[in-house]
Amino acid sequence: MTFIQVIDCRTHRADELDRLMDDWVRATRGKRTATHSVVGRDRSDSAHVVEIVEFPSHEEAVRNSHLPETDRAFREMVRVCDTEPTFTDLEVSRDEQFNTGVVRTFVEEVINGRNLGAADGLCTGDYLEHDPSLSSHTVRLAQAKEENQEIMEAFQPVMTIESLIAEGDLVCARLSYTGRHTGAYRGLEPTGREVSGTGHATFRCVDGRIAESWWNWDDLGLLRQIGAVGL
Repeated sequence: MTFIQVIDCRTHRADELDRLMDDWVRATRGKRTATHSVVGRDRSDSAHVVEIVEFPSHEEAVRNSHLPETDRAFREMVRVCDTEPTFTDLEVSRDEQFNTGVVRTFVEEVINGRNLGAADGLCTGDYLEHDPSLSSHTVRLAQAKEENQEIMEAFQPVMTIESLIAEGDLVCARLSYTGRHTGAYRGLEPTGREVSGTGHATFRCVDGRIAESWWNWDDLGLLRQIGAVGL
């Protein structure tokens, strides 16, 4: 289970504390077990600094604390703080990534559920879709729905999210799909052949809705599977 450590500091030497953290990151490269760190300064009290560090588990956090580089960094941290930092250890009982949730819903309802109308509620009004396989590299929502309708009717794809990574307002998805060529596609009559492939998509989210997306697929591989191009 993910483990979080909250380090609460009071210091009037925040810039020096930042440099110490940079030094620790460089010194522990390839050794540390921490996976994510966020540092924040209290807007109402500039001397109040909080660092939140994420680990895969409590055991990994203990391993990290036993590194000699971590011990040196802590002693230096105490030196630049007004009072000794306090530590709060948290076992994560709930971890919600709201932007990944809207992406999962988009895949399940719009693509796997064959409900293109659901995109109206999941995407912003000024949504843009970037996909080199469409008629234009950048299209708005109405055109994206129209062109993707042909793809869905031609192949009846079932998409699987293999992994999701979120950072800020962006969500990157590693995807795979299976389907069958049962409808006309770009003037090609249905062959009945089974198809499969992989791709990546990146989504930009605003206020819980998708504002922009970038799609990349193995289109050549798809055309080969239905016999449209040679091997």
